[in-house]
Amino acid sequence: MMFPSKGIVKRTREKYPAGTRVELVKMDDIHAPPVGTHGTVTGIDDTGSLLMNWDNGCGLNVIYGVDLVVKLDTVTTICCGEKKMWDSRKEAADYFLQAIAGSEGAECERYTTIYAKLVSGEKICSDDAS
Repeated sequence: MMFPSKGIVKRTREKYPAGTRVELVKMDDIHAPPVGTHGTVTGIDDTGSLLMNWDNGCGLNVIYGVDLVVKLDTVTTICCGEKKMWDSRKEAADYFLQAIAGSEGAECERYTTIYAKLVSGEKICSDDAS
């Protein structure tokens, strides 16, 4: 197996900093988590492999050039002081759109504020109108 250049490792570290959420597409290991499993990158080693903490408890790393993951479009919402991290911006937007439809008054305004921030691409979307 050939190891990636220092430049590739550097770019991989920039693309997948610690805390990045990913979804498994392919892993060439008998003990691999199921395809579709989500996980959190904890770091990148000198071979370009992603050090992982999979949501199902598995600790297998994503080997550079062998395994495949996709980066998730994560977003954080803060509503009524409750913070939630979503692995899908679309899922969060759909949730708050339904909340808008089922509410009125100040509650509806709070959900609308979060929804507007979600669709504008903000990474942290709170019900604070500022």
